[in-house]
Amino acid sequence: MSRHKDEKLDLLRTVPLFARLDEAELEEIGRHADEVEVPAGTTIVTQNATGNSFYVIVEGLADVMRDDQQLAVLGPGDFLGEMALLEDLPRSATVTTTAPSRLLEMHRRDFSAVLDAAPHLARKMLSVMAHRLRDADEKLVT
Repeated sequence: MSRHKDEKLDLLRTVPLFARLDEAELEEIGRHADEVEVPAGTTIVTQNATGNSFYVIVEGLADVMRDDQQLAVLGPGDFLGEMALLEDLPRSATVTTTAPSRLLEMHRRDFSAVLDAAPHLARKMLSVMAHRLRDADEKLVT
């Protein structure tokens, strides 16, 4: 195993989304995820644009904005971009880094293969998405 591969697997182990995955599942993600470093002020995804990547924030912070309204602040362990890949619909919000950030990026062509190889990941993502939906519903009611 190369040193770079070891470092990527160590990085993946630090991400809460991947906490319950075994070594083979982590290696599958590592094969398909690219590490990207971006400065503060970088737009990761743009509202209404076509989605072609899924991201996990390893280090840094990002604002989630829809129609100039802040919806959330994302930090290490948070992920974004999965809804556009799952539904093949335009992005629902713009996400911009507010600090220098390190991300893992997985392109559309690899996303389904990784979910098939790591069913724990798919279940965990569904749980987080359900929580997001519940929060959105509560905001509408109040």
